[in-house]
Amino acid sequence: MFAEIAFSVQLPPSLHAEAVSRYEAVRKHLENTVAFQDGVEHFYPQGSMAIDATISTRGTDDEYDIDIIAQLGGRFRDMEPLDVLEELEEALYGYRGLKVSRQTRCVTLHYADNMHLDISPVIRQSYTPERQSWIMHASGPDYSADDCRVPTNAFAFVEWYKRKTPNETIVRDAFRSRWLDETRFRADAEVDDVPDQTHFGVKSMATLALQLIKRYRNIRYSDPRRNGRMPPSVMLAYYAAKTSRPGQKLTEAVVTVCGAIIADIRLASSSGRLLHVENPEYRDDVFTDRWPASLTQQNLFAMDLEELVEAIQSLRNNRVKLTELPDILKELFGDRVVTAAIHRVAVEHGNAIKGATQSYTNRGGLLSTPALLIPAAPAAANSISSVRPSSHTFYGDAP
Repeated sequence: MFAEIAFSVQLPPSLHAEAVSRYEAVRKHLENTVAFQDGVEHFYPQGSMAIDATISTRGTDDEYDIDIIAQLGGRFRDMEPLDVLEELEEALYGYRGLKVSRQTRCVTLHYADNMHLDISPVIRQSYTPERQSWIMHASGPDYSADDCRVPTNAFAFVEWYKRKTPNETIVRDAFRSRWLDETRFRADAEVDDVPDQTHFGVKSMATLALQLIKRYRNIRYSDPRRNGRMPPSVMLAYYAAKTSRPGQKLTEAVVTVCGAIIADIRLASSSGRLLHVENPEYRDDVFTDRWPASLTQQNLFAMDLEELVEAIQSLRNNRVKLTELPDILKELFGDRVVTAAIHRVAVEHGNAIKGATQSYTNRGGLLSTPALLIPAAPAAANSISSVRPSSHTFYGDAP
């Protein structure tokens, strides 16, 4: 169930292809404007898009933020951060009739299908490691003493993340099966239209764990009573990579990532300090420069993660009735995505029985494909003890 939820909230292959097409189109558009025709040095994805960890935003199930770096040169090197952001906004204004909005560090294009392209302008630092840059920071609409150039190297972090989280065959095969197998239920009807050159998301278990934690964070912070910024995704990605170990089960990976963040927050709070997380490849690039804003804010997130860990442990230790499982998962990851995941698992279960393709573990678990573990219906229907597999599978232990 956890793996199915992780698959359900991530960027589908057809939308991945659409995202690639869109940011290439935006690059060409900028290069053809008078203001940017000689100023765009490099266009490349950053953040979740670059590590195949993009998920739906906040508490919704159909919005995706795609982060793009626009490395600028020429006359932009001597411009104020606010001027750079305003020129980028002006160059994109009217582009294909899309809504354009300027943020503190990027300009956002809002597409009709709820995809957002966040384009962050940076200036390359001369004589430094590859793509080490300054990102423009300015709240506007007027100049401010807070306007500045913030050190960044998103590219170096992505390369570090990839080294720490090598692709795992079991995740790759399950992902491909999830999106390509014509006999399975698919949420994305346009998957066949993905261009050949667009790769499918080949991931590690750490990245799937990262997606689940991000989804859980998004659900918690979709509560209108919560104010301020969310914990940054890049910080969560740092902990996912730092704690990554080959062969982990999915729930084990989630608990491990959460545990590392909780420990660091508690240590910082005990000394009256805010959590400080740096880019391991460039120490001046601080991932926590805008969050947390207070001890209360970071302690609240630690409590969130503790609740997630407790819920997982209750599920894995059979302290939850099967009838309670859907409500618990919906509270953690949202109603719509969990309902859809449960339906897909039920469809798979039914199709396996109809096709006489099922096989069983010695504890009663039903294995319908090598990559997918489906729990057999228990006789007593009172605990989840009967769904624990006898050996490691992609889905790991129950749930």
